[in-house]
Amino acid sequence: MAHEDDASPGGQPRQGEERPGEAGLGDGERIAKVLARAGVASRREVERLIAAGRVSVNGAPLTTPAVKVSAADRVTLDGRPVKAAEPTRIFRYHKPPGLVTTHRDPQGRPTVFEALPKQLPRLISVGRLDLNSEGLLLLTNDGELTARLTHPRHGIERLYEARVRGLPDQHALDRLASGVMLDGHRTAPASIRRGRPATRDNQMVLLIGIREGRNRQIRRMCDAVGHPVIRLRRVAIGPIRDPELRAGTFRELTAHEVAALKRAGGLGRPQGDAPADPVRPLKNQTRPETRDRPDRQSRPDRPTRPRSPRPSPRDPRRPPPSGAPRKNGRGR
Repeated sequence: MAHEDDASPGGQPRQGEERPGEAGLGDGERIAKVLARAGVASRREVERLIAAGRVSVNGAPLTTPAVKVSAADRVTLDGRPVKAAEPTRIFRYHKPPGLVTTHRDPQGRPTVFEALPKQLPRLISVGRLDLNSEGLLLLTNDGELTARLTHPRHGIERLYEARVRGLPDQHALDRLASGVMLDGHRTAPASIRRGRPATRDNQMVLLIGIREGRNRQIRRMCDAVGHPVIRLRRVAIGPIRDPELRAGTFRELTAHEVAALKRAGGLGRPQGDAPADPVRPLKNQTRPETRDRPDRQSRPDRPTRPRSPRPSPRDPRRPPPSGAPRKNGRGR
């Protein structure tokens, strides 16, 4: 949840005056989307802030997120004006075990964001890792991008390396791949394959790829097939992976990596555009006829000669027509 330090300090501006950084908050967009893009919180968290009466537009507290705002509106959180959205930045962080993926923990446990350097902007996690899990965690200042990257309909796969107790047989692996029942709902199909051998007896390492993000999903899936997780590490989110990054360290994604991540979630091009990579025909697909290809069509400025009909094959059992040469070249 966002807190008081989510908004920029300062008093209320006078009528007709804009504070630095307030312009460009929105252009007829819904308030939840605008605040998420500004890095206040995720859209779901923004809706909770609005329900709690903490968000105001032009001095009037909001009661519903179904409100559109523009750059001329004054948006405040807990009475403090909200800064305009900054350019999108995404960081890759190797989360060590023992940290909670939240800004503040009611139980007082150490958090991911407390471990980050103070000079970084306010960041939001793209998904979460539980207390005892480790590995890849993406952090960004764009809450709207976070909502899109984590929604199951965009199908971005998260790949986990799970060391489990016991040696799952093929039946257990097939159950994990096809889906298991959790809270009355079957999990979506997952990719399952055996990874590197475990260092201890009676243990196996599995590589599990999922495209949804239920609470403690990997651990609960493995529990359901009788092979509890001993150690869980996330190794990839879509095309993003960095095995050289040590635990507790981070780096900012390059422009190339950001573009690849957006393409993986269908965010890199407008709808209706052609895909960036050409689709190669399968080997068993029928190739188009040569005369139907545009590059083989006759030129309009060059006359074409009519093709003579191809003679039909002659039955070898029938004698050749009179006067036709024999195969030996003689006419008789």
